[in-house]
Amino acid sequence: MNYMDQYKFWLEDSYFDEGTKEELRKIADNPAEIEDRFYKDLAFGTGGLRGVIGAGTNRMNIYTVRKATQGLANYIIKQGGEKKGVAIAYDSRYYSPEFADEAALCLAANGIKAYVFDELRPTPELSFALRTLGCISGIVVTASHNPPEYNGYKVYWEDGAQVTAPKDKEIIGEVEKVTDFHTVKTMSKDDAIKADLYRYIGEEIDVAYMKELKKQIIHPEVIAEMADKLKIVYTPFHGTGNKPVRRILAELGFQHVYVVPEQERPDPAFTTLDYPNPEDPKAFKLALELARKVDADIVLATDPDADRLGIYAKDTKSGEYVSFTGNMSGMLIAEYILRERTATHTMPEDPVMVSTIVTTNMAAAIAADYGVKFVEVLTGFKYIGEQIKWMEQSGKGHYVFGLEESYGCLAGTHARDKDAVVAVMCLCEMAAWCKKHGQTCWDHMVELYEKYGYYKETQYAITLKGIDGAAQIAEMMDKLRRNPPRSFGDLKVVEMRDYEKDQVTDMETGKITPTGLPKSNVLYFDLTNNSWCCARPSGTEPKIKFYMGVKGTSLEDAQEKVDQLTADLKVIL
Repeated sequence: MNYMDQYKFWLEDSYFDEGTKEELRKIADNPAEIEDRFYKDLAFGTGGLRGVIGAGTNRMNIYTVRKATQGLANYIIKQGGEKKGVAIAYDSRYYSPEFADEAALCLAANGIKAYVFDELRPTPELSFALRTLGCISGIVVTASHNPPEYNGYKVYWEDGAQVTAPKDKEIIGEVEKVTDFHTVKTMSKDDAIKADLYRYIGEEIDVAYMKELKKQIIHPEVIAEMADKLKIVYTPFHGTGNKPVRRILAELGFQHVYVVPEQERPDPAFTTLDYPNPEDPKAFKLALELARKVDADIVLATDPDADRLGIYAKDTKSGEYVSFTGNMSGMLIAEYILRERTATHTMPEDPVMVSTIVTTNMAAAIAADYGVKFVEVLTGFKYIGEQIKWMEQSGKGHYVFGLEESYGCLAGTHARDKDAVVAVMCLCEMAAWCKKHGQTCWDHMVELYEKYGYYKETQYAITLKGIDGAAQIAEMMDKLRRNPPRSFGDLKVVEMRDYEKDQVTDMETGKITPTGLPKSNVLYFDLTNNSWCCARPSGTEPKIKFYMGVKGTSLEDAQEKVDQLTADLKVIL
């Protein structure tokens, strides 16, 4: 069916509810809107679904959620995992509880038990829960830091990580086979509960989760000493972090935790924010106002599903609060863990740190300094989770820390996804250590720069929406593949990595070697002077992203270099 046929089917078929039909009637005179809603099925990608909420095949609604879940259920049954069940969590977005229930009741109708959290919970706790309960899979309903009109649906497998190859493609295949909405199963919640196919979970998982987080504390005595001196401002951005973050900090004894009152409660409209993203400086406006009022040492913000952490810390010299990128906060935590585990002789044998190819090169430098093996993976925390699984299965290597540039990291192996709750805990311990030694987190960051070099990273993104936009993004990547640049301004391209073709090309000799990583539509240009640039279409938004990094001799020098690299990239494009 073409998009108009699909539109008419949704309007006329008895399967769809009256509210959905009324929404569609209102766009009857808007062919462009009809086309956008029905020209394709909302893509079930390697991570799951994400899209604008609304009626239509290219939207997030109860029907597209049910359809995706039927495909997942079919896959679980083929894998013989229906007896293990599926854990389900959701965030504070519009329709998140409803979508979670629709998924649960579709699973139940297929004979698969659903373990559903009794209220909103962070994404990392879902990863923890499914492993604790011995589930075959997990679902979390969230659109992370996207604008309020979005929602999403992420799928996890029994190791606790988002699905990776080959299971990701196999699940996509099963979802794509579900072409008739009438074949999608569901049942009433009452019937599912009576059949013991729908079970609420909550406090018992919370308690176990808190216990696991505390295992990552290295210096409880430092926390005890500084707990009444360190001042922490925190905002959950109207999301899932409020209760678990406050709980872990309270249980550790931190006495001065100030939560931004306007952003404390769940709010699907994110009323106080333009964009609920800890990468956006504007999102910290209220938190910084509170920090100045109470003279806070650090300012922390978790995104709506509490898997990513943003921070500001005071600069002792200026008295101003300085923002940290995800690379910077990740390096603070990583260096503290490696240094203090080494000093206290609590570092495991054969330690490993994992990061993604677009994360700061400072990670490799710090790992080398402490004799920790460093492993790079593709963008996406699921690949870091996969490394933990492989280490456990092979008995080789012990995961110590993992991070990605987009404000996500994980200390410990209780979860297999980035965890802002454990990141808050680790960072507050580290801030207490700094306070004890007469420093702020920013002062210590400058010390790390002086020791390892002034690494600086940035991003440049181009947004191209709709059918034409997707084609333009594809053409941009194709052009870079066919005619790779030999230099970015004064920086020569040393090698080009094409992860789609699994090729690393030495630009001087022409020698080609494999990348050693899974195939992905990513191009990486290794440049002279410790610089680099990476091109990658976004998997969740209509964007192409360019990641860049340099190494300078000072904050100013690094900024100049990264600005010049950005300008040189724009010339190439």
